[in-house]
Amino acid sequence: MAQAVITDPKETETVEERVTSGTIDTDVHPYPNTITDLTPFLSSRWNQYIEQSGFKGPPGTQYPKGYEMAGRRDAWPPNGQRVGSDPDFARQQLLDHWNIRYAVLNPLYGHEKVHNDDFSIALASAINAWMSAMWLDNDDRWRGSISVTANLPEAAAEEIRRVAKDPRYVQIIVTVRSESPYGKRVFHPIFEAACDVGLPVGIHFGTWGNNPITAAGWPSYYLEDHTGMTQAFEAQVLSLVSEGVFEKFPGLKIALIEGGFAWLPPLMWRFDKNYKGLREEVPWLRRLPSEYILEHFRMTTQPMDEPPNPQHFLQILDMIGRDDFLMFATDYPHWDFDAPDRALPSVVRGDLRTKIMSENAAAFYEFERA
Repeated sequence: MAQAVITDPKETETVEERVTSGTIDTDVHPYPNTITDLTPFLSSRWNQYIEQSGFKGPPGTQYPKGYEMAGRRDAWPPNGQRVGSDPDFARQQLLDHWNIRYAVLNPLYGHEKVHNDDFSIALASAINAWMSAMWLDNDDRWRGSISVTANLPEAAAEEIRRVAKDPRYVQIIVTVRSESPYGKRVFHPIFEAACDVGLPVGIHFGTWGNNPITAAGWPSYYLEDHTGMTQAFEAQVLSLVSEGVFEKFPGLKIALIEGGFAWLPPLMWRFDKNYKGLREEVPWLRRLPSEYILEHFRMTTQPMDEPPNPQHFLQILDMIGRDDFLMFATDYPHWDFDAPDRALPSVVRGDLRTKIMSENAAAFYEFERA
């Protein structure tokens, strides 16, 4: 399922034969082609800084992917630019070809890895301005996620309040591998700003910190890094609930993006069990941890957890206990793209399929209001 070819938008098969109309894609990645794409949105100070220093962009991943930029071969634009940099090509290949109603853009530029705080803040603002001009103005089906410097929460909160005035932005985006868990009080300005502007926070696979993805140190291979990503997501869920973030910010909504979902039921079972014996340590919690999770979190489908027996997929959803919890995502234009017609097992039918493919995201992101 996850290895479906994106295919050429010019092929003769109709969209209606592949997927029902109105699909909402909650994870699409735009990338600047080069740093020069951002220079129009940076001050003269930072343009001079870039010219003098030879800065080409933030440092890359510690684990080179099988393909550059983790992009599918057929997702590279014909104009020769880098994958995810051409909104016209992405519109044809994704929105038009698959009859996408809305697609949420999650930029992962990596500006948080820049140690010059002022430059990192400027790059985040430039990414938002670039995405507004080049992507959101390109097609009204694109919706934006606000890039912030999560390691500088006060600056992040200021950027959230500034950019959220544009109703085309439906989320704040941060990456899951942080220097410390997001439940810590230092990050509360981000959540306060999110609640003030009425937007959810998306926690996406990726890193701005220097921590390995495992508690046992750095693995050797991208296979380990990609498969083990759930560990970082579990840590953030545990932190956000245990630290009482949802008691302090009862309106906060969190989307866990590109982290899988099959791991959630056993985590909730263990969390609830341990809470019953250790609740004195977290007296601010008024409910079972699983109740906070099911109320405040949602998860995206990609990368799709695919048990060999498709019926087990339905059992996982039953264990989660909510049919509004999963939201469809393609992860375009990456190598593990999930095509809308093949992402879900065939046993997912009717209203449940419609909820996952569109209705859950429409409700979570309040698209009709936007």
